[in-house]
Amino acid sequence: MNDVDASDAIAALTRLDFAFFLRRAFSELGGDSPYTHNWHIDAIGHQLDRVRQRENRRLIVTMPPRHLKSRIISIAWVAWMLGHNPALSFLCVSYGQDLAEDHARDCLRVMQSRWYREAFPNAVIKRSAVADIQTTAGGRRMATSIDGATTGFGADFIIIDDPMKAQDATSQAARDKVIRWFDETLSQRLNNQLHGTIIVVMQRLHEGDLVGVLKEREGWHELCLPAIATCDEDIPLTHGRVYRRREGCALHPARLPLSELLRKKADNPYVHASQYQQQPVPAHGNMIEAAWLRTYDPATLDMTHGQIVLSLDTASKDNPFNDYSVCLTALVQDQRVYVIDVMRARLQFNPLKAKVIELARLHSAQVMLIEDASSGTALIQSLQAEALSGVPLPIPRRPEGDKIARVMNISSMIEAGRLFLPGQAHWLAEFTGEILGFPSSRHDDQVDALSQLFIWVQLKDRWRAPLNEGPEEMDPHAALPVRDPVGSKDPWSGL
Repeated sequence: MNDVDASDAIAALTRLDFAFFLRRAFSELGGDSPYTHNWHIDAIGHQLDRVRQRENRRLIVTMPPRHLKSRIISIAWVAWMLGHNPALSFLCVSYGQDLAEDHARDCLRVMQSRWYREAFPNAVIKRSAVADIQTTAGGRRMATSIDGATTGFGADFIIIDDPMKAQDATSQAARDKVIRWFDETLSQRLNNQLHGTIIVVMQRLHEGDLVGVLKEREGWHELCLPAIATCDEDIPLTHGRVYRRREGCALHPARLPLSELLRKKADNPYVHASQYQQQPVPAHGNMIEAAWLRTYDPATLDMTHGQIVLSLDTASKDNPFNDYSVCLTALVQDQRVYVIDVMRARLQFNPLKAKVIELARLHSAQVMLIEDASSGTALIQSLQAEALSGVPLPIPRRPEGDKIARVMNISSMIEAGRLFLPGQAHWLAEFTGEILGFPSSRHDDQVDALSQLFIWVQLKDRWRAPLNEGPEEMDPHAALPVRDPVGSKDPWSGL
């Protein structure tokens, strides 16, 4: 058997293994520090493999700055893909033309290197203009900005790499401009609307940035890589491997150690939350502060005392696919509220009703609060009529005042330390982001469910307070309890 030539083996490995290709590309481009491989690079590589194999056509990668996102995706991966198929077309977009052309210049430098041409002899460059690199096979890599021209250019792959400058994040007009550009211009540039691919890679800047909008649409898959892990998580890697990331660990300590990340957090917690943790919270307008929130350990929570309460805020009847329905499950012990679970989903009436019944039975709920409006009214009527086993009869709630007034009403209770959240839960980041960001949050359905619950707790305590005045019963449509001159049953017990 003939010995394999070393140069041929290296060229073959360059073609077959993107991680190996990336090492060579990094060496070609140089930098302030030598290439240091990390598991997150393989996590990105796995998602890019899924794109290449047509398993996903809409990919979002959110990660902190200085972790090689542009070199991996906009530069190295584009060059590698053109090496495999020089007829492919890529449209690569950034917030500014200078940045877009910097990425293009680096991609061209990789493709013109000797080792690249040895590995991919069919990827011959016909046109080497930085803004529009073309191959002899008809493929190309066009670089532009959100203000640049794309008319007449079609692409198999669109890569959006940082569509907005960080200093523009607080501008509603700037955010709206990016979203309009995406909807009205960029998404129309795919050669094939059914099979074309769009990749968005960026650091989060605001709840209403492009990623914030796209995540609420069907079909998008996000690989979220916070600088500091917020929970234990199993992350798929290339070649069928899995990385078990532990809560509190830095993403890539060799590039940004935990001590430096914590320093950045102390310097500016809002920038850290968005750009580094990918959990943007508005810096202004907050009515509930993070310092007010307390945590509890579910393993030690005494479930034998208090009441399990479901608080529901349902979607509008007219727009069930755009609005969320929320079911917040909590253990209420006196004035302390321990949030156990939060269900937030877009559901039509029948699936919503089935889910509420499931949650009521799963948690052995004793009280169910439902806003008496829109689809909530129909849900109240249906559950009251059926009187299902293991499901408490719903208490209709009609909110008084606007949303801000209701949150102001309950904020003193939260400030007093009466809201407890688990140390970790799959819904926790989204829930805390919304309540801490209110009233600037993009959505407020979870806030509505929480304020409904706390207002009920307030009313419950008022009912019990005047012990020398005799029994009362709650009129669900009233802001305050009304006297029942005959009855003697505590309406809050056993519900």
